[in-house]
Amino acid sequence: MKKFLYLARVSIFLVTVALIAGMVGCEQSSSPIEPPNYPITQVACGEHHTVGVRADGEVVAVGLNTHGQCWVSSWIDTISVTTGYSHTVGLKADGTLVAAGRNNHGQCEVGGWSDIIQVAAGFGHTVGLKSDGTVVAVGLNGFGQCNVGGWSDITKIAAGYSHTVGLKSDGTLVAVGLNYDGQCDVGGWSDITKIAAGYSHTVGLKSDNTVVAVGFNGFGQCDVGGWMYITQVAAGSLHTVGVKSDGTAVTVGYNGYGQRDVGGWTDIIQAAAGLGHTVGLKSDGTVVAVGLNASEQCDVSDW
Repeated sequence: MKKFLYLARVSIFLVTVALIAGMVGCEQSSSPIEPPNYPITQVACGEHHTVGVRADGEVVAVGLNTHGQCWVSSWIDTISVTTGYSHTVGLKADGTLVAAGRNNHGQCEVGGWSDIIQVAAGFGHTVGLKSDGTVVAVGLNGFGQCNVGGWSDITKIAAGYSHTVGLKSDGTLVAVGLNYDGQCDVGGWSDITKIAAGYSHTVGLKSDNTVVAVGFNGFGQCDVGGWMYITQVAAGSLHTVGVKSDGTAVTVGYNGYGQRDVGGWTDIIQAAAGLGHTVGLKSDGTVVAVGLNASEQCDVSDW
């Protein structure tokens, strides 16, 4: 009888231990697991905000959000972004667009566009490149920066403050819009593979990896004649950035906010430039930034 009671007590003890262990296991498995941050695949800079696209198609943004230009967290299936002065436009995998931010000139009215393969944004206008090489535009058109209806055979586009530039398949350029500083004087260029447009200047990357630039040069932002081994270019309001084949970056132009302090950068594959800040995307999907940070537009270290 004693033996029976002893065995019963042992059985009850073992069952209790098992139940407790099971409950502990349930508590552990129900703990929330933070999803991993997918690497950034592309970055863009507005005047005072920075936007990044993750590999899973989600979008992140930091900086000034007065007009809602950083309200992009709900975007999905995004493959690239562009930023104007205070608006943001995202290109989705299906060729449609989403937009957020200031819309006082209709620059965000891109909901009906389709078959888009690239998008660019200026101060108050948005430009879209279609798969057939034609171009569409909406928004502020006071200087004719949206007069792109006759363009064809375009492979890349760029938008400055009030001008628009298109790269044709033969390596030549077309441009419309404000030309006060000669930023549209690109008719003689040839052998161009990539383009960028700043506040009042235009930059072109040639197939030999050298760079040309025209437009306002009051701070030396067009002094790119000596650059070599460049793989990508970006144009800010008053400065120009080049990414070299070795992953380093070079800059010219205004440096009042430290936006040109990129000398220590390495492993860079893409750069973007805003009013007073510069952002670099590294090959591991992380992001670095320098320059004006009054609106926290450079707070990208945790992306």
